[in-house]
Amino acid sequence: MTEFEWTEKQGQYLAFIYNYTAIHGQPPSELDMQRHFRVTPPTVHQMVLKLEEKGLISRTPRKARTIRVLVPPEDLPVLKRRT
Repeated sequence: MTEFEWTEKQGQYLAFIYNYTAIHGQPPSELDMQRHFRVTPPTVHQMVLKLEEKGLISRTPRKARTIRVLVPPEDLPVLKRRT
């Protein structure tokens, strides 16, 4: 059981950030998330702010590719395939 709580959509963003970082050796940019989730730049930015506010990620504002997932990997949901 985890102390963290998130919505299904927030969980998918967390899973994407974690997996992208593991595969590419660096966190995704907001553009990478925009492309994956097929959403607008403001939508991604608001999600990043919400995840940070909830203590699910940390980042350095105005610095690219600094997002770090704070949830233990074993608590993250499985990243669903895009349809």
